[in-house]
Amino acid sequence: MNQWEVVIGIETHAQLATVSKIFSGASTAFGAAPNTQACAVDLALPGVLPVLNKKAVDCAIRFGLAIGAEVATKSVFARKNYFYPDLPKGYQISQMDLPVVVGGALLLQIGQGDKAYEKRVCLTRAHLEEDAGKSLHEDFHGKSGIDLNRAGTPLLEIVSEPDMRSSDEAVAYAKALHALVRWIGICDGNMQEGSFRCDANVSVRPKGQAEFGTRREIKNLNSFRFLKEAIDFEVQWQINEIEEGRKIQQATVLFDPDSGETRMMRSKEDAHDYRYFPDPDLLPLIIDADWIARVQDDLPELPQQMRERFIHVLGLSAYDAATLTASQEMAAFYESTVAVAGQASAKPCANWVMVDLAARLNKEGLEIAQSPVSPAQLGGLIQRIADRTISNNIAKKVFEALWQGDGATADEVIEKQGLKQITDSGAIESLVDEVLAANATNVAEYKAGKEKAFNALVGQVMKAAKGKANPQQVNDLLKKKLAE
Repeated sequence: MNQWEVVIGIETHAQLATVSKIFSGASTAFGAAPNTQACAVDLALPGVLPVLNKKAVDCAIRFGLAIGAEVATKSVFARKNYFYPDLPKGYQISQMDLPVVVGGALLLQIGQGDKAYEKRVCLTRAHLEEDAGKSLHEDFHGKSGIDLNRAGTPLLEIVSEPDMRSSDEAVAYAKALHALVRWIGICDGNMQEGSFRCDANVSVRPKGQAEFGTRREIKNLNSFRFLKEAIDFEVQWQINEIEEGRKIQQATVLFDPDSGETRMMRSKEDAHDYRYFPDPDLLPLIIDADWIARVQDDLPELPQQMRERFIHVLGLSAYDAATLTASQEMAAFYESTVAVAGQASAKPCANWVMVDLAARLNKEGLEIAQSPVSPAQLGGLIQRIADRTISNNIAKKVFEALWQGDGATADEVIEKQGLKQITDSGAIESLVDEVLAANATNVAEYKAGKEKAFNALVGQVMKAAKGKANPQQVNDLLKKKLAE
């Protein structure tokens, strides 16, 4: 494996967040009974003509601006010809030679700690097209059924350069792209419903070789886990084939999650097989500077911009900033928490959101928007840690109470349960004296050089204080008394 280099490019179909289809007025709502959302245009009945959905174009411009790409002032729709039961027209309306978005890039944060690094993945293009229908092979007594509800649903096909060199980089790219299209509001990102689907083009080549190997395209990967598993299997399969003297044939393959294997679906078509030509029913799409400016003005702060702000203004690490901007919901929750706790507590806020809150949400199977603890409550809790009203250990008890709804604020919980930290030096000194007098053995062991004995004494003081003594003061007073 060490002598081989993996080359991966990803094509992503993002369903655009429009109410109606790209060339008709039929609904795009998910879950309707088969063939109830397919109108005359979608069915390709004689005499119908497509009319372009302006909102779909807005979404494409929005995406192009978000990735720093060129938004084409003129793009053209083409007919991609192939014959399949779920394509009533016998062709798909797409874009070929003149796409609406050209270029752009995504900056990824891969890994964490000492092994973390940044990766820039360039994009080739993004183009508008319509989705096909869906073939149903179950419960039809050996026959197949066709549901044309999806036919004509607007898609943005986003094509990356073959810049990724591992399944980890591919997954990081897919996650970043998924977060971005949701962040800018052009796609709901629901992978289970098919709103965000990835195809991975995978090849291998000997390290140092400039020429690419023969690629195989893994189609319709609808989860990040499947994307990683499919690439890892395909890479090893290709290496084994080459090492055993066989040639890789360009092909389209499917991934079987049950077996964890890819299997060939068909030999891979090239562009000329589809006989692309400009669609005579659609005029060229002209996008002027004013249109682009209107979309630009409506864009929110983008994830990369927010990451830079978190790093340079709030002092967070690149890893923390990337984690907190993985979704707009998490970023908003974090910023609202900091607004309450204060900018000086930006790092503790990050830790609580990424660790304590995230772990509890994961355990309960909840999204951050469903958190029983609000940003205001969490920010109030972190305030009380910062001003030493409570210790970190006590804070976990307060957090649990807030989670269970036992108080509207951290202050209420602290007051109700009598959790306020003991910071009075005289009271703590009295507890320390009692513990030292009652634990002569531990005192002797500490003076003999056993550090564990000191931890035992700290534990005894905290136990006597019912966990409410300030830990730093306990440590300082114990050291002072033992040195006397």
